[in-house]
Amino acid sequence: MKKFGLLLAGFIAVMVLMSSIGPLVGLGISLLVLYFVIKQFLKTHSTAGKIGWGIASVIVLLATAANVPAILGIAAAYVLYLIYKNWGKKAEAVTDKNDPFVNFEKQWAELKNN
Repeated sequence: MKKFGLLLAGFIAVMVLMSSIGPLVGLGISLLVLYFVIKQFLKTHSTAGKIGWGIASVIVLLATAANVPAILGIAAAYVLYLIYKNWGKKAEAVTDKNDPFVNFEKQWAELKNN
């Protein structure tokens, strides 16, 4: 049953990731352009150049913000990573020796014999 749940979650994550490939590419390109624009902004010493690069960086930042659905793709990729990592693990039963409910049958047998 656990494998079925992981398989279902993996299928949904793959569909989300596939549907957000376009925004992921757009986000990557716009972040790369934003990096170079900010780098040029920091290199420029003239006021007119700083204003020009500042306006360009705001425009590219808005283009980057338009690719917000890419965050869902990143989250889907992370979910796929977690599913891949947990695929082979087996469920471990947690038992506490001091828990009275774990030893209920033993205690009940002791009470019946007394």
